[in-house]
Amino acid sequence: MLGSSNLPVLSSFGSTMWAMRFHAPGDLRLEQLAVPNPKPGEVRLRPLAAGLCGTDAHIFKGEFPAASPVVLGHEVAGIIDAVGAGVKGLVEGDLVTVQPNTYCGACRYCRTGREHLCPNLCAYGVHIDGGFAEAMVASARVVYRMPSGLDARLACLAEPLSCCIHGMDRTAIQSGSTVLVIGAGLIGLMLTRLTRLAGAGLIVSSEPQEFRRKCALEFGADTVVDPKQEGETQALAATHGEGFDFVVDAVGSSATFSQAINMAARGGTILVFGCAPMHATATVRPFDIYARELTVKGSFINPYTHERAVSLLPQMGLEKLQIEAFPLAEFRKAFERQPATSMAAKIELLPQP
Repeated sequence: MLGSSNLPVLSSFGSTMWAMRFHAPGDLRLEQLAVPNPKPGEVRLRPLAAGLCGTDAHIFKGEFPAASPVVLGHEVAGIIDAVGAGVKGLVEGDLVTVQPNTYCGACRYCRTGREHLCPNLCAYGVHIDGGFAEAMVASARVVYRMPSGLDARLACLAEPLSCCIHGMDRTAIQSGSTVLVIGAGLIGLMLTRLTRLAGAGLIVSSEPQEFRRKCALEFGADTVVDPKQEGETQALAATHGEGFDFVVDAVGSSATFSQAINMAARGGTILVFGCAPMHATATVRPFDIYARELTVKGSFINPYTHERAVSLLPQMGLEKLQIEAFPLAEFRKAFERQPATSMAAKIELLPQP
């Protein structure tokens, strides 16, 4: 169980630091790199905790595009230790989190308020060096101050929470509606909690792991089902066979996408939130979407939701979760202990020695 903590006293830098870099699928290396210095408009932070995201696992397996070589880690919380010229509102010693995405500002999508769809999007920890390192630099405009007493292992969860908030914006769940959340990992639990806060009338969580089903009940699900044990039948019974007004796929796979289509009520909305491997495909009958008048929506990253995540984070109850943390040198063990094979709801790296 996590709570508040005092910020650590950080040792001074030499000219180099340790960082975990991605070179190619299956090729991660712990390397010594030059300590970066902030340019005007940037800050340097010492990452205290950096979440290991499903996207990181996909990058490692070659299932998601990334630069090479690049320091991974886009769910980051740390302490500012250097401030570039012209930065206002941030000072050394601030505990901060990073909204990792930057945009070109000039394309059609950027100029119509849809920056997150920018074809030139660059993300810290995917295209630009991120937080699996003893230091990282980031533009001050994507850095957000956190309460100083907040545990960094919780603060770094602001990034996935901000993505979940965008997903909720996309669904526009109505009070009293029926909702099925497929998956009860960290993202599924966050979405379950947000769905409860949005006033859903019935929330069912579909999750094969027993300990996660128990977590889903704690985070607001009314009932849980095991998809391996007649889960669809049990879930549909909760709606008297009608299906769900909203179905959220928080897993990201061909199988769960097909399940989401099957479980939606007439006129229902399916939110594709989980990140499936980029080459995965699914078979869907267009007639189902037509005749049942289904709406299928994607949810990609976190446009303009990070500020809201910072405000909402203390209300999410995430301190109840089991977070398994590893020092940076044990990154291989961390990747092996992904939540899919672990009792932990989240795996994190702690870059500071």
